[in-house]
Amino acid sequence: MSKPDNLYIETLQRYFGYDSFRSIQLDIIKSISEGSDTLGLMPTGGGKSITFQVPALMMDGVCIVITPLIALMKDQVMHLKQRGIRAEAIYSGLTHDDILRILDNASYGGVKFLYVSPERLSSPLFLAKLNHINVCFITVDEAHCISQWGYDFRPSYLQIDKIREQLPEAPVLALTATATPQVIDDIQRKLDFGKYTQGKTGVFKMSFRRENLSYVVRQTEDKYEEMVHILQSVNGSAIIYTRNRKRTKELAEVLEANGITATFYHAGLDFAIKDTRQQEWQENKYRVMVATNAFGMGIDKPDVRLVIHFDCPDSLEAYFQEAGRAGRDGKRSYAVLLYNRDDSKKLLRHADNSFPHRDYIRKVYDNLAYYFELPEYEGEGARFEFNEEVFCVRFHHYPSTMEAALSILQNAGYIDYDPEPDSNPRIMITVPRNELYNIGGMSKTEEEVITALMRYYGTLFTNLTFINPVLIENACKIDENRLHVALKNLATHNIIRYVPRRNVPIITYLSQRISSDKLIISKEIYEELHKRMVERVKAVIRYIECEDICRSTLLLEYFGELDAEPCQHCDVCVENKNSHHSGNTQPEKKNSLLKLLADHKEHHIDELVKAYNIPKQMFDAEIEHLRQQELITISYPNIRLKD
Repeated sequence: MSKPDNLYIETLQRYFGYDSFRSIQLDIIKSISEGSDTLGLMPTGGGKSITFQVPALMMDGVCIVITPLIALMKDQVMHLKQRGIRAEAIYSGLTHDDILRILDNASYGGVKFLYVSPERLSSPLFLAKLNHINVCFITVDEAHCISQWGYDFRPSYLQIDKIREQLPEAPVLALTATATPQVIDDIQRKLDFGKYTQGKTGVFKMSFRRENLSYVVRQTEDKYEEMVHILQSVNGSAIIYTRNRKRTKELAEVLEANGITATFYHAGLDFAIKDTRQQEWQENKYRVMVATNAFGMGIDKPDVRLVIHFDCPDSLEAYFQEAGRAGRDGKRSYAVLLYNRDDSKKLLRHADNSFPHRDYIRKVYDNLAYYFELPEYEGEGARFEFNEEVFCVRFHHYPSTMEAALSILQNAGYIDYDPEPDSNPRIMITVPRNELYNIGGMSKTEEEVITALMRYYGTLFTNLTFINPVLIENACKIDENRLHVALKNLATHNIIRYVPRRNVPIITYLSQRISSDKLIISKEIYEELHKRMVERVKAVIRYIECEDICRSTLLLEYFGELDAEPCQHCDVCVENKNSHHSGNTQPEKKNSLLKLLADHKEHHIDELVKAYNIPKQMFDAEIEHLRQQELITISYPNIRLKD
């Protein structure tokens, strides 16, 4: 039976401090609360987490949240605990004891939200304990990952249907920010919508239209110069995306040389460095973050004014998510894609290179076995650290092609390839227990860390032991960086042995090693996926090269919104407006606006709209035109004439 709306609002106010729901949030909440399998489509910044957190807080039992984003699950667990809500997360890198403790707590009612990575779903321990957990419903975040029609298919997501069989009473809430109509249908099929809920289902879609976000494609043969010019024309926090790790550093150095504060981020950096740089950027110590697509998912920075894609993305789904990190506060922001005449060829070549010949895939499979010294018919469940650089040098592979082969072997079910594992640090106390308390010179924080370690882990004096840093951070009321410094100091003084968590790729054999000529690489995971990738790349090329259809309209049509009106403020709409003005009207308007700005002072947009005396949409178009001509500088909501 449906609850009155005011009860949902009371829960929202009590735990999160908001007075009302946004857009389709309440529709999704009521659907899952009434026991319907539910799919919610909400663009980046739409408030997905509220749609499962509010109903779960009003129901008995544990809400299981399946998400591949370890950084995001840690962040949400931390924020829920700060609100007094019991939440835990299980992911790769936790010790067996940690996982057992969390699952036991969930069994006894000590956990309200249990976050798990999809890889955990096939764990015998997890499946055994699941029988003793009272589950109210299952949330599947990033649900597009279950669809082979999508841009980010994850084989581990296919385990979710087994969880449904084990928990037939628990409905499913699937959430995603990007999905085409084809992917929407596939998500429902793969998650068995309606099978366990007597046919009760609900699909709720929030429009992907972003009124405050101006999409721009800038064709240029000098992307470096164009990037600097754009940043000089639009003030405020910015993200620049590039596909190449080395280029992140290079672009940051170019910006610094031009007086623009910048730092860089990619998956290969040390965890502590990544955390520090993200924090410094969020605190505006750096204006620009130059990053690969490893950066951004789950970040909470609403005032990003500009997202620039230095390299073209290989899907509109990825582009929409990354561009959507601009302007989450609702203020005018820009998503600019830099493009030159070679980019289309590069994109199509990348799509082909992502599917190397089957013989090459078999060669990589054999080379892995030699590298790990794994005999035939052995190795099922074996987990190895994988040094990609050493492997490529030893067996003469090109890294990107080798990684493509590993991805196909993963899709075929032979291995699990995790290029960015979140492994925990290992600790061993090297001082005898009876001497530990006689050591002087430790800071208060270091003493508290040692005490917490001994409280939670009983093998520290005999073995290198994996620890859960979040557990120690919470016990000592310190952040990750302070814990890292404390552990380094204790290691320097030979009190502990400290092995920091390492970002070394992990390969796990999902089945025993077989002769490579017996590998089955099916049409579904080779020809079909290749075809879909080419189709996605062609959609990106159409978006880039089309000069007569609104950019926003093109994106919305791709995601199934076929009746979208032109946005009036992308580069195409602005150009169309300018070309349709007749006589001297446009130059006169332009000159009158420039005259208002001639004092070189900042003017609020509302002041200019009133003085300009034209409709707001036309004003926005004119402002965008002047910005593209680099005549003005925008520091929203203020505008001034460029010096």
